[in-house]
Amino acid sequence: MKALIRKQLNRIKWGEMVADIYKQAFQNSFDGICVFNPQGEGLEINKAAQRITGFSAEEFIGETAKQALQKGYISKSITEIIIKTKKTVTEVISVRGVEILATGNPVMDENGHLKYIILNVRDISELNNLKLDVLLSIALRRKNEQLTSPLLSNSAALIHTENVIAASPKMKKVIQLAARVAKVDSSILILGDSGVGKEVVVKFIHENSSRASHPFIKINCSAIPRDLLESELFGYEKGAFTGANQQGKAGLFEVANGGTLFLDEIGDMPMDLQVKLLRVLQEFEIRRIGGTKDIKIDVRIVSATNKNLEELIEKEAFREDLYYRLNIIPIHIAPLRERPEDIQQLAHLFLNRTNRKYGLERHFQPGLVELLHQYDWPGNIREMENMIERLVVTAEHDEISWSSLPFIADHPNLSEHYSLKATLEEIEKKIILEKLQTYRTTRKLAQVLGISQSAVVKKIKKYGISYED
Repeated sequence: MKALIRKQLNRIKWGEMVADIYKQAFQNSFDGICVFNPQGEGLEINKAAQRITGFSAEEFIGETAKQALQKGYISKSITEIIIKTKKTVTEVISVRGVEILATGNPVMDENGHLKYIILNVRDISELNNLKLDVLLSIALRRKNEQLTSPLLSNSAALIHTENVIAASPKMKKVIQLAARVAKVDSSILILGDSGVGKEVVVKFIHENSSRASHPFIKINCSAIPRDLLESELFGYEKGAFTGANQQGKAGLFEVANGGTLFLDEIGDMPMDLQVKLLRVLQEFEIRRIGGTKDIKIDVRIVSATNKNLEELIEKEAFREDLYYRLNIIPIHIAPLRERPEDIQQLAHLFLNRTNRKYGLERHFQPGLVELLHQYDWPGNIREMENMIERLVVTAEHDEISWSSLPFIADHPNLSEHYSLKATLEEIEKKIILEKLQTYRTTRKLAQVLGISQSAVVKKIKKYGISYED
């Protein structure tokens, strides 16, 4: 009996050890591995897949591939294809602007029903055993020639939610600051040119605050006629003026109670209303037009403008005391031309979103994204979003070509340097720079790239790359 019990205990211990081995192998695999159920819901994701895709375990588990596709996180759902076909699928897909090589395998039960889907993902720039010429040919076949962007080797550093992308240092600082101040109720003033994404940042603040379950109300101070702006903000009692609703109307301060009120284009607010807004910020109470009693409110005020408020103060077009009330926490968003690292990610976000909206499968011609970096984007993110939607819906073929870019027609010299040879050399240089950071020596780099050490040294000299061997 004792021998039987000992044997059973040993079997249990062995089973636990095997389970631990499998768990360790899963989590420490160089390849990214994702596991889905038959409905396409994420069950498990290992560390490598988190690094490659930018998805945390919390984001992945319980999320369906279909939802990720709808949110624009991925360009194509291999999981959905496998659910329909029950066959292995290999594709190069875009995940949050980073293109990866993904292979999905169906796991069937004894009755031939789908049990799990195992997705293997790899960052193509990490395929160390490929020779350089093979890697370059993959790069040219891909739908975007940004294969070896430094962003791709550090996807975990990319901040990406459904609508917020922060790959550039400047935008990362903005989002990190926004995340910190979201936890308090201090007034925030968002500054930046038109179209840089001020509203997106404000929504991010609201969604990450304790007020997220309460209303988010936006009002554009420049879009509403001066005479109506006061009634929109503060509301009115019945019979307050001719044409007023006989039951009266609550203003946006009341509607936003408990939540966030976003005052866009605050620099265009009339001076007389600035006085009333200052009182609200001081007392946190409002009085409806025609009313006799004060109404207490609990609202977080976030304002934004593309104007220089300090210059308006000097011109006596904006109250200085209101400025200091609104400007407790200033957040400046740089124009798109000053954060080029965001361009690739945003371009893919808008491409995927528009493809999904119209049921299309458009993709960028190799080199097109690089050309987007050569443009100044005077209209910032709004201009890019509108331009990419126009390119997607007007393209004659699935591949969107360089010549379709509206600014190329005006400045054809922008595309002169993007011949096949130039594209190959640019990709080759990026690969060598990235691999040198990882492998440090030309000997190891030569082994990884599958070429001789002397060839590596020649290429390093050719591209003027500084290194210590």
